[in-house]
Amino acid sequence: MAIRRALAAHTTLTLAYVDEDGPQACAVLYATGGTTASTASSSSAPDRAPDSAPGHGPDLGSGPALYFVTATTTRHGRALAEPDARVAFTVQRDGQEWGELTGIQGRGRCRILAGAERAAGWRVYTERFPFVEQSDRLRDALERTTLWELRPDWLRLIDNGQGFGHKEEWQRPEGQPLS
Repeated sequence: MAIRRALAAHTTLTLAYVDEDGPQACAVLYATGGTTASTASSSSAPDRAPDSAPGHGPDLGSGPALYFVTATTTRHGRALAEPDARVAFTVQRDGQEWGELTGIQGRGRCRILAGAERAAGWRVYTERFPFVEQSDRLRDALERTTLWELRPDWLRLIDNGQGFGHKEEWQRPEGQPLS
């Protein structure tokens, strides 16, 4: 599926949020996990499930999970830890030619992972970034900080390679839990 492939093809997302000082954005390395087991679709699934509701776009089940590391003491960490904090984000590769521009826009919520969820998210993160495990210093530093999960509730793929302004969207179905 195109949205899932685009998320897997990149490693950096620009995360936008609002706090008491106004809007701000930051870049973080991320790894992407699958959907929840009960609604997961295989990588060979079509971009739109035959029975998906109109307007919900490709079948991503409950949506992908994006994992990133940042301390709760950073400005964005404090903002993300606020109850009901919402974020917007983009994912794209630098230096793309206009006619081939591909990227993702999204909105969602972040949460801190602990216990077994943190361990599972950490495995996804270190599989994507094996250099973390190869450096004792880096691994020790990152293990002491906070692992976050970003669950999008809306995603838009832009792929000018398929024609200027080509878009595919996915939206979490109404009432479906984030995880």
